[in-house]
Amino acid sequence: MKKIILTFALLLFVSAQSFAHYLWIETSPEGEKNKEQEVRVYFGEYTYGVIEKVNGEAFPSVKDFTLWLVDANGNKSEITVKSTEDYYVGAFTPKSNGIYTVVLDNDKIDVIDYTAYDFGIFKTHYNSIAKVKVGSKTGETAVANDSGITVKDVSENNEEVKLQVLFKNKPLPKNEFKVYVSDLWTKTLETDENGYVSFKKPWDTKYIIETTFEERTPGSYKGEAYEFIWHCATYCIK
Repeated sequence: MKKIILTFALLLFVSAQSFAHYLWIETSPEGEKNKEQEVRVYFGEYTYGVIEKVNGEAFPSVKDFTLWLVDANGNKSEITVKSTEDYYVGAFTPKSNGIYTVVLDNDKIDVIDYTAYDFGIFKTHYNSIAKVKVGSKTGETAVANDSGITVKDVSENNEEVKLQVLFKNKPLPKNEFKVYVSDLWTKTLETDENGYVSFKKPWDTKYIIETTFEERTPGSYKGEAYEFIWHCATYCIK
């Protein structure tokens, strides 16, 4: 009996850890015309130094993502990926100067029952973006998530990051927004009435931004009923 209880407790712990995780994209912030640009997809918790293995216990539950490129002219095309030990990898080749937006979307995740944590029964929807500048001209990232939450980079310079959080293409006001750096450094901010948030980068390092939203609309997925959809958007700035 003790063994059964311990096993159940371990399973709950693993589930809780998986829920705290997030998907994010990494790529070089600057690209070159006619030169292949590598894009990586990770799953884990950057600030804790946790990178899940592709064939481990946690990553397979979120592997059914799609990866898209919105090019400098607004054209959208899918990026094919393949698995490595610690991440999925794909590539694209810019054909002109401008701002390129890489978009990850994953709405194909099984329903999770977290009533044991007083959180409820929910479905997860992940979204992530990456910005690639080709040439000297600056610009905003594209918005490509009509059914969930996403982040738009509207920064005007390299000294200050300015972003807009949108839900179903509308600004998301007064929403919590977290900035992660390695070694457990975290800063919590809030979007303004128009969904904007800004911060300065105190160090020359990698930053991962995460913002979430609970869409309190019940439904079902693969025959499993859920009480709400937990939306999560991330953006990695290198």
